[in-house]
Amino acid sequence: MPAIRSRSLRATVAALFIPAVLVGAVLPSTALAAPSAAVAAVKANKAFDLWADRFAEEWVRMNPQLATMTQYFSGAEQAKLDRELTPLTQAQRQKVLALAKSGLARLDKFKPAALDDSQKISAAVMRWSLQNVVANEPFEDHHFIFSQFSGVQVGLVNFMTTTHPLRNAADVDSYLARLEQVGTRMDEALGRARGAAAKEFIPPRFILERAQFQVDHFLKPEAAQNVLVTTLQQRSAELKDLSPEARAAAVARATRIVEDKIRPSYARVKEFMAGIHPRTGDVAGISRLPNGSAAYARAIENFTSTKLSAEQIHEIGLREVARIEGEMDKHLRSLGLAEGNIETRMKQLDARFQPKGEGDPRPAILASYADMVRDAEKRSASLFNLKPRAPVDVRREPPLTEPSAAAHYSLPAPDGSRPGIFWVPLRGPSFDMIRMRSLSYHEAVPGHHFQLAIQQELTGIPKFRSQRIFSGGSAHAEGWALYTERLAVEQNWYEGDVPGLLGALGSELFRARRLVVDTGLHSKGWTRQQAIDYGIGAQEVERYVAWPGQANAYMIGMLRIIDLREKSRQELGEKFSLPAFHDLVLGAGSVPLDVLGELVDQWIARQKKA
Repeated sequence: MPAIRSRSLRATVAALFIPAVLVGAVLPSTALAAPSAAVAAVKANKAFDLWADRFAEEWVRMNPQLATMTQYFSGAEQAKLDRELTPLTQAQRQKVLALAKSGLARLDKFKPAALDDSQKISAAVMRWSLQNVVANEPFEDHHFIFSQFSGVQVGLVNFMTTTHPLRNAADVDSYLARLEQVGTRMDEALGRARGAAAKEFIPPRFILERAQFQVDHFLKPEAAQNVLVTTLQQRSAELKDLSPEARAAAVARATRIVEDKIRPSYARVKEFMAGIHPRTGDVAGISRLPNGSAAYARAIENFTSTKLSAEQIHEIGLREVARIEGEMDKHLRSLGLAEGNIETRMKQLDARFQPKGEGDPRPAILASYADMVRDAEKRSASLFNLKPRAPVDVRREPPLTEPSAAAHYSLPAPDGSRPGIFWVPLRGPSFDMIRMRSLSYHEAVPGHHFQLAIQQELTGIPKFRSQRIFSGGSAHAEGWALYTERLAVEQNWYEGDVPGLLGALGSELFRARRLVVDTGLHSKGWTRQQAIDYGIGAQEVERYVAWPGQANAYMIGMLRIIDLREKSRQELGEKFSLPAFHDLVLGAGSVPLDVLGELVDQWIARQKKA
């Protein structure tokens, strides 16, 4: 694996980025510029870098949990932030909004011609991120703060048990300091939920009931057996600077905090949920809420980084569904599956590969996922120059979130204390066996792990971009991961494995159906059952209900990346290099799709001149 920090590779990657039109200006010719102009440009560049770095630091300080996830600072400042949980109050929301507005105002004062190429990208990414913060704020109450997918009741637990570092005795003390705040944060979220409910922002009944199940699951064990206690007990067992007596005292203190402060806060949330249950209904779409159509239009723009309308996305989805089903039909017939629709035949195929025999199949399935990731690393070697240094593990989704979770990826810790993690829900009794390979490519290699771990390790971009403090959003991230699924098909990774190929095509069909279902739910009045009948599982449908618009990011992002790749291939001919194209997409970090398009245009121009 080539070192990402090598001088030759940095130079190669840097040469790919000449986004002269990112902010609507043509770069001046430095060869013709007067010395005084050159000096002024240098000063302007330094001023932007200084401001952008300081603003990003201020932004991270507003969110201590983000500081921990990214390990953005060092020394005493990082240690202090690692002891705090991000407030969830209305006052905190207003502080974030005010800071975003001030950042946009300052960006307006930098003249585009004074910024170099990298700074133009940074400015565009910062502007896009901050504009979304401002534009999304009026619609915050449209999203149930206790949703089953990413609500506070599960988010805090996942953060404490997985993300909070436990590297030494000081981290244990910080864990306990944060644990003291969990009840307060739950009560802050409860205050926001009550305020939203008073304005008729209430989730559908089936969403509320999923969240109720999670709260009940959290409250079921006694404090000593609560996951916040047992995780501390397990993770602190190997700490060399923590004596057995200190560890026992820490576990005892954690048990008291859970019993005295955290369980009561969850009980209050449980009572609130029971109180609003009679007011809930079965209408799924966000359009049921006040100003819901505008909220959905905003969500689409936020998650796709495009101006596409719900109707346009719906039509794209229908077109892609027809194309992919036609492809799948041919392969299903080759396996002797010719009767029934695509969904029926895929279920018949899937049934052939369900685990047989006695005992729990989950450990073997998890081991197979790990083998698939290792195999993908070998297959990716010729297609990528940029590769992450951080390893990736495959782990089963924790019990608290497994009933409603989808497979997902979490970033490695920048300090190397935590690998990238591909989380797999294994609910059973049946399992998605033929889709395992495509899921591994999407979530791990060469999908999210390559994309996000590489970005975190890049040295040629500002820290606030490498750590995704400001980024291009879901369409770039999810578009890339889905693109790698398509790439595996194109590169014949499924040669001799028609069921696996059908699993890959089925995964792509799933993303195309998402476009139809998400827009159907939120702009066409579809019911939950209509969405399920279209071929999307109930838990996935409920995810789209809780997270309007996000499901559109995958296919829209993938189609845009493929369009840009084929444009590059057509214009460059023999000069086109697939690994170099991948370097461009990954080496720029997370950028909005329009910025990515401008980067590709500039790369094409440079390659033509080379």
